[in-house]
Amino acid sequence: MEVATTNKFDAVKYKQTTFEQWQSAAEAWYRWTPAINRWLGKATEELFDLANLTLGEKVLDIAAGAGEQTTFAARKVGPTGYVLATDISPNILEFANMMARQVDLKNIETKVMDGENLTLPDETFDFVFSRVGLIYFPDQQKALKETWRVLKPGGRIGAIVYSTADKNEFFSIPVSIIRKRANLPPPVSGQPGPFSLGAPGVIQDAFEEAGFNNIKTKLISAPVIMSSAKECVQFEKESFGALHQMLSSLSESAKNSVWNEIEEALSAFEVGGSFVGPCEMIIAVGEKLQANH
Repeated sequence: MEVATTNKFDAVKYKQTTFEQWQSAAEAWYRWTPAINRWLGKATEELFDLANLTLGEKVLDIAAGAGEQTTFAARKVGPTGYVLATDISPNILEFANMMARQVDLKNIETKVMDGENLTLPDETFDFVFSRVGLIYFPDQQKALKETWRVLKPGGRIGAIVYSTADKNEFFSIPVSIIRKRANLPPPVSGQPGPFSLGAPGVIQDAFEEAGFNNIKTKLISAPVIMSSAKECVQFEKESFGALHQMLSSLSESAKNSVWNEIEEALSAFEVGGSFVGPCEMIIAVGEKLQANH
């Protein structure tokens, strides 16, 4: 019995750790914005096109991070539209505010908020989206139902998530190496994580269960392009909180050894003087049809 309980997923502890990770990784995530834009910019534009985001609409960005995709949305809806960027980390939202000021967008606001507990009135937004955020929520259904609640009838939900581990080796290889070196058990079924919504049909089923209709999905290749495997490792080391959480039990020298092993493994993706890390994203969009659920 003892063995079974040690493996149990602790959602409260996980959320606290996630909060701490993003508080400390905020500056790095902001600093890596140009690389993140190269990586996820096309997928973000595809999401907005699939959701038919238009001028004057009111948008909620959940787990917005440093706000690079928030500025995309703000340009799409124009000065008559509005975007609220939310995140559990106040530190990272400071950078989202800074980014909005840098590009002189006046239609963006930020607010510290948990995506599973939106402190917002019912039926307020035309479009609610999360880019690589929903996968890390301990209770994804709660987050989706909260999204449903704050959407106007006819409003749309959008998400960008990783597909399967084998299509995302820039990330799954480091995860696999760390899991082995840190002696970690396999993830518990239903546990949040990068590939939690990636298997065929999973995100469609999740949207449907939360009450959404007219669900559309699209696979998109989103390679991580860097100068070298070394640079990609630096990016992941500084910005990917999930990897730090997995490494936390190891000594500093053991951590360094793991990062070296990861760099060696990822060097397989160095081609013609640059690094092209395999990454495939799912873009998913759904619609809220009725007023009551």
